[in-house]
Amino acid sequence: MNLFAHFETEILAAVDRLKADGHLPQDAECNGLSVEPPRDAAHGDIATNAAMVLAKKAAMNPRELAGHLSGYLEKSAHIAKIDIAGPGFINLTLKPEFWGQIVTAVLDDDSIYGQSDIGQGEKINVEYVSANPTGPLHVGHCRGAVFGDALANLLAFAGYDVTREYYVNDAGAQVDVFGRSAYLRYREALGEDIGEIPQGLYPGDYLKPVGAKLAEEHGKALLDMEEAAWLPIVREAAVAAAMDGIKHDLAILNIHHDVFVSERSLIEGEEDQVAATIDWLTEQGLVYEGRLPPPKGKRLEGWEDREQSLFRATEFGDDIDRALIKSDGGYTYFASDMAYHRDKFSRGFATMINVWGADHSGYVKRMQAAVRALTGGEGELDIKICQLVNLFRSGEPVKMSKRSGDFVTVRDIVEEVGRDSVRFMMLYRKNDAPLDFDFAKVVEQSRDNPVFYVQYAHARAHSVFRKAHEAFPDLDPDNPTITAPKLSLLDHEAEIAVMKRLAHFPRLVQSAATAHEPHRVAFYLSDLAGDFHGLWNRGKELPQLRFINLGNRELTDARLALVMATARVLRAGFDVLGVRAIKELR
Repeated sequence: MNLFAHFETEILAAVDRLKADGHLPQDAECNGLSVEPPRDAAHGDIATNAAMVLAKKAAMNPRELAGHLSGYLEKSAHIAKIDIAGPGFINLTLKPEFWGQIVTAVLDDDSIYGQSDIGQGEKINVEYVSANPTGPLHVGHCRGAVFGDALANLLAFAGYDVTREYYVNDAGAQVDVFGRSAYLRYREALGEDIGEIPQGLYPGDYLKPVGAKLAEEHGKALLDMEEAAWLPIVREAAVAAAMDGIKHDLAILNIHHDVFVSERSLIEGEEDQVAATIDWLTEQGLVYEGRLPPPKGKRLEGWEDREQSLFRATEFGDDIDRALIKSDGGYTYFASDMAYHRDKFSRGFATMINVWGADHSGYVKRMQAAVRALTGGEGELDIKICQLVNLFRSGEPVKMSKRSGDFVTVRDIVEEVGRDSVRFMMLYRKNDAPLDFDFAKVVEQSRDNPVFYVQYAHARAHSVFRKAHEAFPDLDPDNPTITAPKLSLLDHEAEIAVMKRLAHFPRLVQSAATAHEPHRVAFYLSDLAGDFHGLWNRGKELPQLRFINLGNRELTDARLALVMATARVLRAGFDVLGVRAIKELR
């Protein structure tokens, strides 16, 4: 049951009655209708602008029309009070006994409460991580990985057909540098003293196993080859090893992609898709030969003022046109990325979401311009930038990892604090805001640690079932079943507060999915946990509010139903975030 969708239906029915009685013209439409929580909870449970969106068509003052509409809404069996506010907003306060219907809806085993069909099976491609295959995943990748995975979960929960994709950047100069770094470790494995790693190569120890494997497979044969011969062999081995490590690190976070697309395959496959994309753009009149101004604010050393092939990016919202071919004849990164997104669209993805790190923020406008051009305006690309993660331990900055060279790896973090802490905290800030991650705080069992606070609420709910089993042995603590609880008995303000919070979950899922913002689910779970802990604490102060009342089984059953509903919604939210719902904290 979606509370706001339910009352939108009631409001539209009242509008139809207004039309039938001649207060509104028959062609009056509720375009722009909103049915949502009031900004101030003191104003009621539901607010609607129905009178304001209809007033012009009705040639009536919005407040006057709101009065007419309220007259019909007052007949609802669920509405206790109606107030007209401001220029014509209608605020509805629901009867206390209504909220029990929410508990019933949550406990309905024929559906998953909060799950939505707003996606209507639309295909969405979510590309995330896509870290260069040049070493282990570091903490910067970790945030984008968790964000992208939770977003994919959220969209699937909201009814979209989601494909989780990883773009393997296995072409270009950096991959060649990685291959040369692995070759150095190969020589080391053969017994050569390689000394200090030269500046510009990758220094991490993670390349030593790659070198050892190359030595085992090839012996000294690679030493007798020119670089042009050994580099493809070493590069392929190094990239494969790096991707195996990346997949392992992602699995630690319980992240698994559906599709891995190789950049090199776009160029070296059956067809050079980058060349085909440039040819197609040329046929559309979107490529020309011209010169670009030097980058603003940058020194001019190395700048080439030359005639080159340019994409008319400014025609699609970019600041300048973009180069497609480098001076050495190779493709620019942008040209490869255009071919890749054209490939996505050809695979049936009109809606694409890319999750990028903070260092790619300057790339957003050009890529969105490219997608507009490549899809004739039919494709939509939403790019979510994940800002930096600052690591601390008890308030002190964390030093870099010796094993990895110059960064802290995903493996380092998960091994120290656990997967659930990492995933929840990476989602407990909006993606475009910097995030401070304190190793000590995220394992602290206190209210100041949101991971603990929310998981504790779920564990507390299950502790209630275990205690209820001791008092009433017929209740299964692992799968408590309560037949027809009398939910009207739940009339205390603290109980109603929890039910109201449960009522907001379906709308929260829809709004978070539409906005592509999974952090809203983490915030919601924190709020729900706060309401539940508050109810628990009220029971400590007021014995009549305790969940288990030995002298009143009917009341106990009603409260156990509320506890079970809370646990279910917490679990649903955890599933979206990819966090385990723990039944007992140790």
